[in-house]
Amino acid sequence: MSEKVKQIEWYLDELDCANCANKVETGIAKIEGILESNVNFMTKTLRIEIEGDQEADILPKVKQKLSILEPDIHPTLKKSGESIGVDGFPIVAAQAAEATSTENGHEHHDHNAAHEHTHAHGEGDKDEIRKSFIRLIVGFGILLAAIFAPVSGTVSLALFVTAYLVAGYDIVWSALLNIKNGQLFDENFLMTIATLSAFYIQEYPEAVAVMLFYQLGELFQDIAVDKSRRSIAELMDIRPDYANVKTAAGIEKVAPETVKIGDIILIRPGEKVPLDGKVVSGTSAVDTSALTGESVPRGIKVGDNILSGFINKNGVIEVVVEKPFAESTVVKILDLVQNASGRKAPTENFITKFARYYTPVVVIAAVLLAVVPPLVIPGESFNEWLYRASIFLVISCPCALVVSIPVGFFGGIGSASRQGILVKGSNFLEGLNDVKTVVMDKTGTLTEGKFAVTQIESAGDLTEDLLLELAAYAELHSSHPIADSIKEAYGKPIAEDRIATTNDIPGHGLQVVVDGQEILVGNAKMMEKFGIIHTPAHETGTVVYIAVDKQYAGYILIADAIKADAKATITGLKARGIRTIMLTGDSRAVGEAVAKEIGIDEVHAELLPQDKVTKLEEVLASKRKGEKVIFVGDGINDTPVLARSDIGMAMGGLGSDAAIEAADIVIMDDQPSKILTAMDVAKETRKIVWQNIIFAMAVKGVFLILGAFGVATMWEAVFADVGVTVLAVLNSIRILKK
Repeated sequence: MSEKVKQIEWYLDELDCANCANKVETGIAKIEGILESNVNFMTKTLRIEIEGDQEADILPKVKQKLSILEPDIHPTLKKSGESIGVDGFPIVAAQAAEATSTENGHEHHDHNAAHEHTHAHGEGDKDEIRKSFIRLIVGFGILLAAIFAPVSGTVSLALFVTAYLVAGYDIVWSALLNIKNGQLFDENFLMTIATLSAFYIQEYPEAVAVMLFYQLGELFQDIAVDKSRRSIAELMDIRPDYANVKTAAGIEKVAPETVKIGDIILIRPGEKVPLDGKVVSGTSAVDTSALTGESVPRGIKVGDNILSGFINKNGVIEVVVEKPFAESTVVKILDLVQNASGRKAPTENFITKFARYYTPVVVIAAVLLAVVPPLVIPGESFNEWLYRASIFLVISCPCALVVSIPVGFFGGIGSASRQGILVKGSNFLEGLNDVKTVVMDKTGTLTEGKFAVTQIESAGDLTEDLLLELAAYAELHSSHPIADSIKEAYGKPIAEDRIATTNDIPGHGLQVVVDGQEILVGNAKMMEKFGIIHTPAHETGTVVYIAVDKQYAGYILIADAIKADAKATITGLKARGIRTIMLTGDSRAVGEAVAKEIGIDEVHAELLPQDKVTKLEEVLASKRKGEKVIFVGDGINDTPVLARSDIGMAMGGLGSDAAIEAADIVIMDDQPSKILTAMDVAKETRKIVWQNIIFAMAVKGVFLILGAFGVATMWEAVFADVGVTVLAVLNSIRILKK
């Protein structure tokens, strides 16, 4: 994003209608100066992009436009550093709500503040539901009185009108405000016109009953949507509520966002790790499942890195904080998951556009249905066709489509997150269904990415241990991964005073004098440069040749182990008919050996980063229309290729900043098999989304026809509208259980 472009978010507290969300998104986008407008129905947020210097002019216009588009919405500007949770309320604001004082640089917070806020939020929802049910019961009671009480004429009509207003005063009022503001064709307008038409033709009981049933359906719909939001919120309940900070006065319980880099935090058994850092005291096992999907706890000790969102299982540990809360892994993951549905899938965009035209077309059809038949067909009653037209209006609301689809994709993203796969957008999740080629890096993706000494061969009188010692001394000042693996294998302190001189020969190796002996360590070209006769090693891996005083002494083999699930991953991809290609900067011999062992279709080796981009361009140019190409890399040196691919998938390295920034999908536990898992989630999500689309369209189509022919009644049409919506939302939630 350009530095001149500013991104601003609003929290829309009463946004409970997906059709309204689309209306807001479209309306805000039309404001002059708005570069982009996006409404996330699941998190009730509006995100806009504007030029940085236009904030003072545009924000009042946004607020005014919101009051016109949706008068019931009370927008709240999201504060800097505040995160809106998937359950629809600010996270940091909840945590910071109970700040009372400052001591030793830390604000004192009640760590239960967030829970209290959540509890209050939940109680508020329950109160609203209770009030709605009471209102519906009262309305229903008045309706029964109007039908069965021994009254007639004006008194009877007054009872019906009273019951109608009790049941739907808010619907009618919203419709009037929308008409005033030029906002037609929403569900409030449609229901008001339909029920008033029923009043006009003196179908009083049905007019009231339809409004009552519609409100009941809307209530169940709200409960279902709220359930899906909370299901995902519980799924992603990895945010820590407090941190135990060590101070001169003892242990203080504070909000994580107040902890500074360098502070020491204490984590007891059963507590969530609040911030990223390094263990400085204690040993334990940590549950990483919330971030990686791994079920087996991993052991940690002094010197190991630890990430926020892990759960300490047994021992007490102390951790030095290395990142502020705003940059911690848990915040980044929550932000990615919460905002992922903002990047809409093609199916969502299609349905949004479809709904925009579908509703006006059905309304026009309803008007024609009410007017034309009585004029052209002799003996037909206007009231009868007006009733049928009213059914058309009731059934025309596209809520079942525009609600269930984002819920389905959000559920899919949440399900993937639970399994350690971060998907940055619904578009990427849907795109996984069209993948026909997977291009993969080798090191760190298919292999462990960690060089280790696997073989030592002596060619003379030197023992293997002495050969390794000389190589370790020669590599002392090198930071190359191969040098590190040799020094790690040696594992003893190196006395630097034994080293007289060191000469680095680029592209060849090192020339070092140790204990008065000239040690040459390097590749085959190094041996050839100094005219040293040696026996070439034909092993899979990196061969480090060693010569002592110009005499060949032997070699050390450095290899990168293939990941345990790499072969099964390639087998699974082939079973899906997907072509596999490996791009690597390693030698051709190593690349081909790895490819042969795990079954890769095609391999290109000895590539520089720019060569990888060129090869990927060739693959992209050869694909068919509609097909997708994934590139899977480690996210550190593969950034250009990740960015160029249709879908960039990175091995997250348990919190690699480069991976999280560069990729469209991040695999948090570095297991290649999660590629298959991500595809399975995408397939299941698409299946559920299309089930909802076909089900909703079929039911609506049937009732439109039945209504036009006078078979269906208005209350049946209401069921076809709100009933289908509730069933579609509940169907979408199923993916969270898989």
